[in-house]
Amino acid sequence: MADADFLTVLTTTDTPEKAEALARGAVESRVAACAQISQPVTSVYRWQGMVETESEWQVLFKTTAARYEELEAHIREAHDYDNPEIIATPVTHGSDAYLGWVVEQTTIS
Repeated sequence: MADADFLTVLTTTDTPEKAEALARGAVESRVAACAQISQPVTSVYRWQGMVETESEWQVLFKTTAARYEELEAHIREAHDYDNPEIIATPVTHGSDAYLGWVVEQTTIS
């Protein structure tokens, strides 16, 4: 099992309820093994010509590279932003036991 076969995938949303719904839906459908929701972060960004500042909740999913496309589709379908943040970062190192668990949880039997 190569570590590069694993990803963390980040998105944000504007309420804790929406963050939990995104996380729960991904785990229930097995496109992510787990998801962590961080307390509000302050996001500063340009949108439609204006600089905006908003509180958002970050959701960090753990998945396999093989399940990425389905996780991205889940986020796009379930998210209410016009252009949701979806950023995947390769896992360069991880414990064999944890990564094995990620595979187990994202495998449809």
